[in-house]
Amino acid sequence: MILWFTIVQVAVAASAGVLCVVLGLAGRRPSDLSVGSLALIEVLLLAQIVVAIIAPLVGNPPTGYLLEYWVYLVSAALLPPAAVFWALLERSRWSTVIMGIAALSVAVMLWRMHAIWTIQVA
Repeated sequence: MILWFTIVQVAVAASAGVLCVVLGLAGRRPSDLSVGSLALIEVLLLAQIVVAIIAPLVGNPPTGYLLEYWVYLVSAALLPPAAVFWALLERSRWSTVIMGIAALSVAVMLWRMHAIWTIQVA
């Protein structure tokens, strides 16, 4: 993984998570802002999938268990669409909070993926 890209992804996911939780607790239903923030996270995760495929080919292999990394990455990539789907089915303030929790979960998973890629020894 690329450190600066990981930091950008974690910052975006954490910011989107806090935004959605605050909007939800303020009583706002899912809107373009909250759904768009999760869409941005998903775009960054898709870019991370491309990076994870290319990085070992150009000399940046993972030091941890590769299967664990891919399980985290695929799971993280599935969280935002699932949260948005739920939010569009149940349009309440709590669905906005759920989107925020999903975004915060993605932030934690991204940091763990970075640790698997760079710190652990297989």
